[in-house]
Amino acid sequence: MTDAPLRRTPLYPAHVDAGAKLVDFAGWEMPLNYGSQMVEHRAVREHAGMFDVSHMTVIDVTDGAGGGEALALLRRLLANDVAKLGAPGQALYGVMLNDEAGIVDDLIVYRRDAGYRAVVNAATRDKVLAWLADRNDEGARIEERDLAMVAVQGPAAIELFETASGWTDVTGIAPFSMREQDGWMVGRTGYTGEDGVEVVLPGDAALALWGQLADAGVRPAGLAARDTLRLEAGLNLYGQDMDETTSPLVSNLAWTVAWEPEARDFIGRAALARERAAGPASKLTGLVMEEKGVLRHGQRVVTESGEGEITSGIFSPTLGYSIALARLPRAAKGACEVDVRGRLKPARIVRPPFVRKGSKVFD
Repeated sequence: MTDAPLRRTPLYPAHVDAGAKLVDFAGWEMPLNYGSQMVEHRAVREHAGMFDVSHMTVIDVTDGAGGGEALALLRRLLANDVAKLGAPGQALYGVMLNDEAGIVDDLIVYRRDAGYRAVVNAATRDKVLAWLADRNDEGARIEERDLAMVAVQGPAAIELFETASGWTDVTGIAPFSMREQDGWMVGRTGYTGEDGVEVVLPGDAALALWGQLADAGVRPAGLAARDTLRLEAGLNLYGQDMDETTSPLVSNLAWTVAWEPEARDFIGRAALARERAAGPASKLTGLVMEEKGVLRHGQRVVTESGEGEITSGIFSPTLGYSIALARLPRAAKGACEVDVRGRLKPARIVRPPFVRKGSKVFD
């Protein structure tokens, strides 16, 4: 028995031509970097970079025969309330919970003229599609779309995207909103802490756009830079900073839970309400270590309130020292120590994000 071949996005030929180092990511052959992670990271912080995120799963949820089924299903499956999306073009970030309030996945939902579009993680594709199908009591239509996705991020991202694509007035798309035109969806969203867009479009159009962006001066960037950028921005990674054993209340995502109206009985609500009433025992927060050493996933953290663990850690290219997200006792604050290769090294607990628009933002 042989392993299944890795899947490839429509942009695979462009990655090969650019000399990308390709790795297995959630069953996809994806670029880790194109030579220098640091150069790619700084390009996004200082100018503009582009990412192939076509491995993400795009799912359209529309009404069934009677009408209203898509809204009813998503209001029941998400802890955030898609009824907040008052008009087509608006979007929200949210999490799907299991009955114990563990996070099944995190996703962005866009309201369209007809129904909704959800973009979920590549690693959770099979699980989420099954989750939607198994719980679709309302009879909504659920369709996975075979589309590519390109993220263009950085201070010059909007200007260069307009130059490359021919789209105009992209600055008129509000943050966490989108516009659709000629089979493209351009969302003012991202995973880097910088301005930019995420574009969902047909595969052949994506390959052409990639080349046009490169000609306009946008640098290709891989998974490695995407990880350092998202962590500097204090953004969670599913499977590390949150999963089915952690609730949004202990994952720095309490803000994504819409408790009102009380009558909306979303999956996991009862368990989450019990946790809120009792008081969560832990929290996901930030760490900085300004002396030499690199913070990594799985390292033990010692605080005056008890021990915790780093969920994501990197050397920050922007700040020049190590930063991390860590799950710690609720009362933990101030100074702490991290077990780095058997030695306890001093660190400090801070509130993320660490970097926004290229500048330090924590105290």
